[in-house]
Amino acid sequence: MATIGWYLLAALSEIAGCFAFWAWLKLGRSPGWIAPGLACLILFAVALTRVDAAHAGRAFAAYGGIYVACSVAWLWLVERQVPDRWDLLGSAVVLGGAAIVLWGPRAAA
Repeated sequence: MATIGWYLLAALSEIAGCFAFWAWLKLGRSPGWIAPGLACLILFAVALTRVDAAHAGRAFAAYGGIYVACSVAWLWLVERQVPDRWDLLGSAVVLGGAAIVLWGPRAAA
């Protein structure tokens, strides 16, 4: 799978895992949400380690932009709250930053 695919899987898994706890603790859902939430968080960690990056810090930094954009998509698609222009602008800014971190030219080591 390509780097962007691993990032998207990581983001979806992390958001779903965290949302499971949100549903339990903030929306009054059953504690039965914990097990799938934990499974999603484990999948998130595994997916993020599959990203093609030489250093964890750079992979995690770039992931931050993907996470923000996917969270805004989650807001819209799952929570049925239409993102406003600030959500969209913020997502575009962090995606630009993620691209710079991940694919910016590097001096030869």
